[in-house]
Amino acid sequence: MIPILAFNWKLKTIVGILFIFLLTNTNAINAQKKESKFKVIAFYTAKEDPAHISFVHEANKWFSLQAEQLSFIYDSTNNWNNMNETFLSKYQVVIFLDTRPDLLPQRFAFQKYMESGGAWMGFHFSAFALTQSDFNQNWNWYHEDFLGAGEYKGNTWRPTNAQLKVEQTNHPFTKNIPSVFMAAANEWYSWKNDLRKNKHIVILLSIDNRSFPLGTGPKPNEIWQYGDYPVAWTNIKYRMLYFNIGHNDMDYDGGTIQTLSSSFSSELQNRFILNSLLWLGEARGKSK
Repeated sequence: MIPILAFNWKLKTIVGILFIFLLTNTNAINAQKKESKFKVIAFYTAKEDPAHISFVHEANKWFSLQAEQLSFIYDSTNNWNNMNETFLSKYQVVIFLDTRPDLLPQRFAFQKYMESGGAWMGFHFSAFALTQSDFNQNWNWYHEDFLGAGEYKGNTWRPTNAQLKVEQTNHPFTKNIPSVFMAAANEWYSWKNDLRKNKHIVILLSIDNRSFPLGTGPKPNEIWQYGDYPVAWTNIKYRMLYFNIGHNDMDYDGGTIQTLSSSFSSELQNRFILNSLLWLGEARGKSK
């Protein structure tokens, strides 16, 4: 006859072993479920303009959180020397959060990456170019062929919300998004090139007429009264998306330079970003 104390000790030992076995196997199963779908690398500069710096910090936190929840890997770097063939080959998607590469080797590496089937997502200032500024239009492939927008033309001020119109309701980037939705506060850009005349450009979102007048000034040209303003588009020659969002409202007047808005405050806008990112990350082998 086995003593009661010895029996209880053996029972506890067996239960403990079974618990460890189940826990180990459960963790293994969960790890398999959470196996990374794809890898994203975000490049940024985050200097000079407080609104762009605010967006970069916010974006890095937001994308990192989405990566945990949706099982992709999100890395970021402010070292643009990483814009080289070896480094880029590790990633399925490249993001430009606020600027663009300026050195020729970096530019050649990015162009080769995109022409070889890589994917890209760019925000706001990453498309900015204005001759006789600190960001001259001296990269024709990027601004004319890839983005199609050419040089910067103008902008609204202050950063304000806008209603955006979905122009391609059956596109994977706009899946489960209503025909019109309210975007987060932003400084909205206009461009010198007419994107609608470019056969390779598919406009996904534009300013809806119900948004006008858009902006508060004080300069009259900073308040848009009417017009056609694309804010998100893709180029069918590449796996890419440009989205004009990326300029938070800041307390310039009060002198605190505190962030007054969030570029990720619109649930539907966030859905558009994630639809786009997930498609870009998982799109190898799919048609554009």
